[in-house]
Amino acid sequence: MGRQPQLQDGCVQTHPKEASMRSMHVIVIGAGTLGLSSALHLAERGVTATVIEADAIASGSSGRSVGVVGTQHVTLLDVELRAYSLRRIREWSGQGLGLGFHPIGYLRLGRSESDRRLFERSLAFQRDCGIGSARILEVAEMRELVPHMSMEGLACGLFGPDDGFLDPHLMCSMLADKVREFGGSIRQQCKLLAAERRGNGFRLVTSAGALDCDGVVIAAGAWASRVAALFGQALPVVPERHEAITIKLDEPLSYIMPMVMDLVYGGGGTGLNFRHQRPDELVAEIHKVTDSLVADPDSYDEGIGEDAKEHLAGLFLERLPILESAGFGRGWAGLYPQTVDGRPLVGLFDDESRLVAAAGAGGYGIQLGPVIGALAADWMINGRPVTVPGAATFRPSEFRLIGATSASVR
Repeated sequence: MGRQPQLQDGCVQTHPKEASMRSMHVIVIGAGTLGLSSALHLAERGVTATVIEADAIASGSSGRSVGVVGTQHVTLLDVELRAYSLRRIREWSGQGLGLGFHPIGYLRLGRSESDRRLFERSLAFQRDCGIGSARILEVAEMRELVPHMSMEGLACGLFGPDDGFLDPHLMCSMLADKVREFGGSIRQQCKLLAAERRGNGFRLVTSAGALDCDGVVIAAGAWASRVAALFGQALPVVPERHEAITIKLDEPLSYIMPMVMDLVYGGGGTGLNFRHQRPDELVAEIHKVTDSLVADPDSYDEGIGEDAKEHLAGLFLERLPILESAGFGRGWAGLYPQTVDGRPLVGLFDDESRLVAAAGAGGYGIQLGPVIGALAADWMINGRPVTVPGAATFRPSEFRLIGATSASVR
């Protein structure tokens, strides 16, 4: 197991090298979950953090997320990452900051005994990480948990009762407020136009003027590769378009439907996921794609197409046939900042400057935001990942094309 992050008085404990970083000024590019979390973790450790955002807080992928917070993953590293994030989200939620976290539970569907073995490994990893409330459900138990769901083709499920969802806009607003409390600043409508090295730091030319700093975190979501190019760096993050829609119910259900995910490590399952949004409303999306949906983040279609509605409706009614009278509500599209192997890119680009990537979270930006922010601060201050040491493989210079596809999930 990697070293567990230590929390004290609501903040990450000071690391050995941090005392010498008190006068450091770091600019974070992007005011989504990853950028604001990076700024907060830097500010908590005494660094002066300035966030610049070309548009407004949560105007990119974060603001179009369905807000899932889930720890039901099946590799050790993925569970370690999410264990840290869940602890921080619980901490913030308990501080009365208006985060809006709803622990309705998260159920990952399994279709085979192979899936069951993966789930058993996940339980062991979760226990080691101190989040041991999850359990494996048999078909009868899943039917009791989600009475409207068809059990056709299912063998078991991995259920975490403490997982849930939150409002991404509220999360970003909360993070921004905390950054300001620690002396940081958020500059909206401030687009990066050019960047150059200045001694040991950088000068950034923005639409609101020039800014000098000691270090930079690139957390620009779907624009991350374009921003990295301004620094002369390659960051292979592809904006992948995904669609979501609300499902209007004839009448409220008699229970709260947890987040249900029909997808297991390696791509098994349809990718459909759904959960309660309001008493008379569900929200659904398809997490994996089979066709290339690479989009231009400046001009992609933000609505949901008829073909997507039909495809989603087919999967939805296959899994929830009793709700055939339900109707579609509001639909929208957002972008997954995706890498070829589905893993984030977090770390220093090189050892010559304090330029850190915090990108490529795919469809997991909300649940990975807190830990990616901590890792970005680790790299900036310590030159290595301290919060989750195993995340050293996320460093951009370690990135290798390994033949994975964007349909793979962890």
